Amino acid sequence: MFRNTMPRYEILSEDAMAKLDAGWRRLVSEIGVEFDSERALELFRTAGQKVEGQTVYLDPEFVLEQVAKAPAEFDVQARNPEHSIHIGGDAMAFGAVYGPPFVREGEVRRDATMDDFQRFTKLAQSFPVLDSAGGVVCEPNDTPLDSRHLDMTYALQTLTDKVYMGNVVSGVNARDTIAMGEILFGGREAIERTPVSISLINCNSPLRWDGRMLEALIEYTEAGQPCVLTPFILMGAMSPVTIPAALVQQIAEALSGITLAQLVRPGAPVIFGSFLSNIDMQSGSPTFGTPESAIGLFCTGQIARHFGLPFRSGGGLTSSQVPDAQAGYEALMTMLPTFLAGANWVMHSAGWLEGGLVAGFEKFIVDVEILQMLQVEFTPLEINEDTLAFSAHEEVGHGGHFLGAMHTMERFRTCFYRPMLSSSENYERWMRNGGQDAATRATKIYQQKLEEYVAPPLDDAVRAELEEYVIRRRKELGD
Repeated sequence: MFRNTMPRYEILSEDAMAKLDAGWRRLVSEIGVEFDSERALELFRTAGQKVEGQTVYLDPEFVLEQVAKAPAEFDVQARNPEHSIHIGGDAMAFGAVYGPPFVREGEVRRDATMDDFQRFTKLAQSFPVLDSAGGVVCEPNDTPLDSRHLDMTYALQTLTDKVYMGNVVSGVNARDTIAMGEILFGGREAIERTPVSISLINCNSPLRWDGRMLEALIEYTEAGQPCVLTPFILMGAMSPVTIPAALVQQIAEALSGITLAQLVRPGAPVIFGSFLSNIDMQSGSPTFGTPESAIGLFCTGQIARHFGLPFRSGGGLTSSQVPDAQAGYEALMTMLPTFLAGANWVMHSAGWLEGGLVAGFEKFIVDVEILQMLQVEFTPLEINEDTLAFSAHEEVGHGGHFLGAMHTMERFRTCFYRPMLSSSENYERWMRNGGQDAATRATKIYQQKLEEYVAPPLDDAVRAELEEYVIRRRKELGD
């Protein structure tokens, strides 16, 4: 996995941090946070917090005491140990797009299917720059709603040997994901010792945690599996329009969820989540790759480090409907700040289109190219006798060229990043090769990758036990 040892880009002064700190304290203590879960409310009551109906009024000092119990860093194991990841510090882990109900393949936009889900999963396995296929890479609408989580988890566990995300639609789905993790990794003790999945728990912003999400949070936390507590904020709709107000709300929501996780299991691994962008004030549509979202991302990284927590944010986000120039520059407008802020867990790293409604095959390749280039860009420069290349100057002398120098010949295969998607052909050669744009080239790349895909090995007995579990649970769920 990638380690980002570059300096972090931090834009908040001590005075600004102090004002944000005062802001979230007022929100949690004066406005409160709703929790649509009697189990959660009882945990807060028992801990001495004021509860009225479903609203919890939190003592800020109590919140900080609970947050301090969460580890600043932790590991997540993959079934291939070479693909296990570290969360926190200078580690950055990248997963594919999450959640779209539609896919785009070339000119066609349609409902996502299980075949699409499996193909995206195979692509994620095929690119080393991705640490995970994610979770709901797309929503397979051709499978039964009650049991599709079983098929998705099975695909993630068998078609990849990387870290995967848990299903969070309900407590039932979470229990199934946990049980399948126990089968794959050798029992409950093994997955509690080192977690095997990461699960996304979104806040129903503003200031409300949904009951079904909380059921999943409690199940995963009891099993020692990390959750990403994520406020879902589009400024102007789910928060006030100003960035400072959105940041204060984000802190209040994330810390309240993390507090609950620590009440369920003290010391539970958690990730400070952030999904922060804005709406178009003319149309009301969500917008992505905006300057405001980048500013929020810089601030979120600094805020999470202030609380000693790993954080999730960023990705290759765009509002564009197709994998065009807009898709590329908006994705970079989000992914570059992701690196500058040093996000630890990065969802939506490949494939996001149309504000998250669409998972795009061509966009997947565009995003992988961006991600590969940024990892090279954020690798520290080595300066030593070898890279200073004085011997090359001795060989070439004045007015010569270095193309055939020994220093060049020894390094020409690896000295520069070699793009898989970009074209640097001159116009005539580009025309002879069909005059293909980036999207057309991306189509060929993902199709070739799928043709070359080889499933990672899995013990036959484990595979059979997983299959038996999926079949049995599908029948029990009525599907």
